[in-house]
Amino acid sequence: MADQPTALERFAQGILPENPVYRQLLGLCPTLAVTNSVKGAIIMGAAVLFVLLCANAMISLIRNLLKPHLRIVVFTLTIAAFVTIVDRFLAAYMYQMSKDLGPYIPLIIVNCIIICRCEVCASKQPVFTAAADAAGQSLGFTLGLVSIASVREILGTGMLLGFRVMPAAWPDWVIMVLPPGAFLTFGLLLGAVNWVVAKKSASGKKHQGAS
Repeated sequence: MADQPTALERFAQGILPENPVYRQLLGLCPTLAVTNSVKGAIIMGAAVLFVLLCANAMISLIRNLLKPHLRIVVFTLTIAAFVTIVDRFLAAYMYQMSKDLGPYIPLIIVNCIIICRCEVCASKQPVFTAAADAAGQSLGFTLGLVSIASVREILGTGMLLGFRVMPAAWPDWVIMVLPPGAFLTFGLLLGAVNWVVAKKSASGKKHQGAS
């Protein structure tokens, strides 16, 4: 469709302009729950990438067969199939991580990001564009998770991915790796993102007015 974004536009929009975490505010349950460590955030991001990529591709392939009143059911069943693959893979090969992430891997089935992309892009555009959209949105989601997890892990433990990055005398802020730390970090980073966007928008309007 001529009025739909191209594959490159879909990919680029998902990373920053339409970032799922900071701009669309989607998928906040795992965003707050699994970001007490960067490793957990990366694994969750990889899981979402696999599920979203496969689901978008599958929905795009059958988009002309979808019935309007059944599309959400088809989306959910398709997503559930790929989530089951991820869940069993983690349980078999990364058992401790599977335990650490707990119910948040199965909950990808009802993740608003994935259902949203199936509806907005995959059900309307070709496979390549749908795949590019999935990659961009997943990278944007992972970027959001890792940014929050990095702040929490560094301030909470003085370490990052098992390496000490703060002085040995650094007093660990235990609250940062607890649930309140997730809300605090997310709120501050979201505020910073909104401030940057607002400042950029104001600067753009000022330049337009001057011209």
